[in-house]
Amino acid sequence: MSEIMKTDLAERIERLIAEARKRTVAAVNTAMVYTYYEIGRMIVEDEQQGEQRAEYGATMLKNVANRLTKKFGKGFSLTNLKQMRSFFLIYSQSIMEKGQTVSDQFENSETLSRKSSSPLTKSQKQQTLSAELHFTLSWSHYLKLMRIENPDERRFYEIEAAENNWSLRELQRQFDSSLYERLALSRDKAGVKALAQKGQIVEKPEDMIKDPYVLEFIGLPELPQYNESELEQRLIDHLQTFLLELGKGFTFVGRQVRFTFDEQHFRVDLVFYNRLLRAFVLIDLKRGTLKHQDLGQMQMYVNYYDRFVKTEDENPTIGILLCTDKSDAMVEITLPEDNNQIFASKYQTYLPSKEELQRLIEENLK
Repeated sequence: MSEIMKTDLAERIERLIAEARKRTVAAVNTAMVYTYYEIGRMIVEDEQQGEQRAEYGATMLKNVANRLTKKFGKGFSLTNLKQMRSFFLIYSQSIMEKGQTVSDQFENSETLSRKSSSPLTKSQKQQTLSAELHFTLSWSHYLKLMRIENPDERRFYEIEAAENNWSLRELQRQFDSSLYERLALSRDKAGVKALAQKGQIVEKPEDMIKDPYVLEFIGLPELPQYNESELEQRLIDHLQTFLLELGKGFTFVGRQVRFTFDEQHFRVDLVFYNRLLRAFVLIDLKRGTLKHQDLGQMQMYVNYYDRFVKTEDENPTIGILLCTDKSDAMVEITLPEDNNQIFASKYQTYLPSKEELQRLIEENLK
């Protein structure tokens, strides 16, 4: 018994140390990001003090980079300092969008200093300028985000990466799969703007639906001779990535989940549960063009789960048919007018063209 208690104590201490180390690393990363923002601000501020010639700026920054590298080692090269400068300019937009320029920011901090009973310190000025900025990601994340030109799109990915604890690799994958554009396609102008302000808010089934779903991670070419079973197996083999593609709040329940009534057996390809919607989500995979019989079958699956599986405090079951081709008109005429439970979406095994999706968004918002 004593040995068991000793082992339990050791495990708890190990977890405590591991968690403390994680918090320490996170705190260090956050401090680095704020420091890089401040360095960028100082560079821009120096550039605005009269010397506007390009030769001066390039020489000055190169000299600073050489000095910092000698003293602090790697991380302060000319390229890195330029990135810090860009970081400040991009992430000070929240202030500039209110009608101020970068110069205004510095002037306003000086005005606050004069009105104050005592001059503002450099630290206080920086706190004034970045009061609305909350850097919660790593520097590597921000280097990726800075390359996104659309401010709304950039803000969306920043929110989602922070809320969902995306690694840099996951952030890159979601961007490459055009998550922002695919979600924007099903929204009006207000909805698209809300994506940038709040990220993806899942309050009703429509909020989680994408069209298309991008399954490039399964490694199947665009036009292969594969069947639904092979597709299902590939999705299970890459379940973590598939959950990421499905979106927020999904947990896996099972594959080929069987239920029986009237002495007949039926199987749902994939069953998930969405914690945010508090509802079962049934997914059926269809190769080729979606048929009205497929929709009828999913309606039966959903009805069964609503009547015999879900509890009274859970919300109605959601059904998603993933297919390679579908007729929107056929889907609309087959399903009830007030349908908010069954959805048909295309899937593709290659990354979509962002240009094409952006064109579709523009057409959708006209």
